[in-house]
Amino acid sequence: MLFLRTFAITGFYHRYFSHRSFKTSRWFQFAWAFIGNMSVQKGPIWWAAHHRHHHLHSDDEYDVHSPITHSFLYSHMGWFMTDENFYFSRDGAGELLKFPELKFLDRFDYLAPVILGVCMFLLGFFLEQWPALGTNRWQMLVWGFVVSTLICYHFTYSINSLAHVFGKRRFNTKDESRNNWFLALITFGEGWHNNHHRYQSSVRQGFYWWEFDITYYILVLMSWCGLVWDLTPVPEKILNEGKMLDAERKAAGTSADA
Repeated sequence: MLFLRTFAITGFYHRYFSHRSFKTSRWFQFAWAFIGNMSVQKGPIWWAAHHRHHHLHSDDEYDVHSPITHSFLYSHMGWFMTDENFYFSRDGAGELLKFPELKFLDRFDYLAPVILGVCMFLLGFFLEQWPALGTNRWQMLVWGFVVSTLICYHFTYSINSLAHVFGKRRFNTKDESRNNWFLALITFGEGWHNNHHRYQSSVRQGFYWWEFDITYYILVLMSWCGLVWDLTPVPEKILNEGKMLDAERKAAGTSADA
């Protein structure tokens, strides 16, 4: 459940709904919107609107995610608990409002998590019929839903907070976004955050072959199956710029840390 919902957030809530970095069918869009909604991070329209606002105001006084202009704890998760951000305007993702099924998920964002919790409980009840498995309904509910949800929360929020404090800056963006290989590992590629802030439209955040990006690899596999298409690549100009900056820092003997 952690793997499934982490990918739903990174691949669809982020790269698809927020940045439109690839295309897909309406039914596949809804399926992954529902799975993402099960992560208890509200609906896809709210998520996309909030994230686009973050890019527009990255690390300035209006960026509620920023550990630079706010406290680290607030940027990590405190912002999510305020009325102002909980009821954030969806205007920034207005093109998604034409889909009534997405508006439904956004309006009743508690429905998918409740369905998941019930399903985990029922699965545990079913597995109890085989005592040798050593599990039960409460274990499945606690581990399959509660614990995996909390871990998914912190994976997502670590990019808001940690990825603006720890790591290396390849590109001189207007904010303090950083590339962090460990965060990239646990968040399926989102840790290449400085890359992403340099060119946010790319479906790939690990710009180079040595920058692992699990979300991108899965989306490529989906494209081979015809489930998604028109994956937006990193422009050659950006790739060359990054290589040039890496070479300059290496020649100067710097670590590329800000």
